[in-house]
Amino acid sequence: MAQPAPLHPLDLRESFEAVTANVERVIRGKRDAIRLAMVCLFAEGHLLIEDVPGVGKTSMAKAIARSVGATWRRIQFTPDLLPSDVTGVSIWNRVENDFEFRPGGIFANIVLADEVNRASPKTQSALLEAMEERQVTVDAHTYRLDRPFMVIATQNPVELEGTYPLPEAQLDRFLLRVRIGYPDRSAELEILEHDSGRADLEDLEPVIDGGLLVDVADRVGTIHVSESARRYIVDLVDATRRHPDLALGVSPRGALGLQRCAQAFAAAEGRDYVIPDDPKWLAPAVLGHRVMLSAEAQLRGRDPDDVVRSVVASVPVPGATGD
Repeated sequence: MAQPAPLHPLDLRESFEAVTANVERVIRGKRDAIRLAMVCLFAEGHLLIEDVPGVGKTSMAKAIARSVGATWRRIQFTPDLLPSDVTGVSIWNRVENDFEFRPGGIFANIVLADEVNRASPKTQSALLEAMEERQVTVDAHTYRLDRPFMVIATQNPVELEGTYPLPEAQLDRFLLRVRIGYPDRSAELEILEHDSGRADLEDLEPVIDGGLLVDVADRVGTIHVSESARRYIVDLVDATRRHPDLALGVSPRGALGLQRCAQAFAAAEGRDYVIPDDPKWLAPAVLGHRVMLSAEAQLRGRDPDDVVRSVVASVPVPGATGD
């Protein structure tokens, strides 16, 4: 199989900034959150947007989907949603005298899984194979999902009634978790002044196509990662496995995800190499949802993100070079 051509950083940087600017037409004052989401998009990973109601989780997901010239579908996760609604179902066709497969909502390039924690664990598990292997198996038949393929899920972390927390195996399949947060005063004044978020969202046009996204994602892997940057990533994940407040540290999939995100972020910054500051900035978003607090830490009210940030602060950063 031919290796992808090396990525010229300007190729991704131009596309990165174009999509970022498009999403910022709808989500104002949250550039860091949008840039993290863009890293996930160009790394061809899955994104979890988690925050309180009303801060723009669904709007951000829709804005990203509309910015890419590819198919997208929204699945509203509810307690009565069935796994077959997600993956599809085989129905008997009397004319053909055979079973006919009818694809579910997962068959799109970008899938918006809205309020994903409202569906039952059985329905949530329908996403596992699709997110990890980019395929769906129904009645012993396997159907490949077309690239690009990205799941953008939203959830409300403060509402517990009628929700089913995502299991660790599901969380580990999300490349990044982004929290939008409340806008600052100036951004909120701008929102009130324009009061046109719905119109802006409907007016968004694609700024890149799916083919370019696949090409860029393939070539992100050619961004050079120095030995010192790789060692730093391993040091970070190893520190989570030894932290006294964590019962579950970061998996090897998390380490690979952090390296992948660092490569995409480096290219978006106009570099053809990763520096240790790249994974340092990305670590809370990539690793925070992959750890599990110990029982004692939960009793003390510790937050997993705070623990990851303390890990990042405690691990020495090697010299920033592209060697």
